[in-house]
Amino acid sequence: MENRHQHLELSLTLQPSVAYHVNHPLYTPPSSTCVYAGIVGFTLCELGNLSIHLLLKNLRPPGTKVRRIPMPDGNPFSFLLNYVSCPNYTYEFGSWVFFTILTKCAPVGIFAVVGMYQMSVWAINKHRNYKKEFPDYPKGRKAIVPFIL
Repeated sequence: MENRHQHLELSLTLQPSVAYHVNHPLYTPPSSTCVYAGIVGFTLCELGNLSIHLLLKNLRPPGTKVRRIPMPDGNPFSFLLNYVSCPNYTYEFGSWVFFTILTKCAPVGIFAVVGMYQMSVWAINKHRNYKKEFPDYPKGRKAIVPFIL
């Protein structure tokens, strides 16, 4: 529950500054290249995030308490599970980076960085718990950033 409160506080703090920034009379819109790259990247990351959430939802058979190691399935967006324990957070950060490019808005970039920090804390804890719970957990996986963190 604490995670939800932190996310809500962060959102309610930064969203008004984003709205102010993009509606300010001196705001300069991004170039067409930034808009298109932002839209494509944001859409791909959101699809990746959705795909991971669906994979995690279907990981446990209905009516059981069986826990399994999350592994990639046939969906190409699940490939990140080969490298990180929390690809949903990786995709979430990617979405915010591309939204920053799309809007050319500094408060969005700040939100992305702060969000990445918080999601990293959550991912490191989840990664540690996976390694404790599953002795055969893949050794090469990192928490949130492939090969790094």
